[in-house]
Amino acid sequence: MPRSLSLAMLAAGALSLAACGFIRDDVNRTLGRSPENTARSADLAASRVTTIGVNAYLWQAALDTLSFAPLAQADSAGGVIVTDWYANPETPSERVKVTVSILDQDLRADALRVAASRQTLQSGQWLEAPVTAATVQRLEDIILTRARDLRRAASIR
Repeated sequence: MPRSLSLAMLAAGALSLAACGFIRDDVNRTLGRSPENTARSADLAASRVTTIGVNAYLWQAALDTLSFAPLAQADSAGGVIVTDWYANPETPSERVKVTVSILDQDLRADALRVAASRQTLQSGQWLEAPVTAATVQRLEDIILTRARDLRRAASIR
């Protein structure tokens, strides 16, 4: 007798859990919200967006930030963006190349690494020149701020 009582309680528990999902979906439909849209909007607001292999907000923010320079390589699965050499028209004797690596699927500051190379034109030759750490830090800050703005905008919709 105790065994059949346990099975009956287990079956009742399973049915009540299934009913919860049905009731939630029914209430959402009554309110004009489809269950798919509710789940989708919650996913967009999450810090982890993995449809392309890396955090989509960081990826889009990095592309937006580096839009001033031509891209040499963009690998969304590996999370690497490499620009080609870019020379500012105001200072044609100097050029920069930027590499952005997105290291994680979460939107975090340590999930982003920026590296830059700089060259100056001297006597017809491009020579390596130092890049200040502040320049790289500033690029990281711009990308992170843009990614947070994109995430915030997606969670509002």
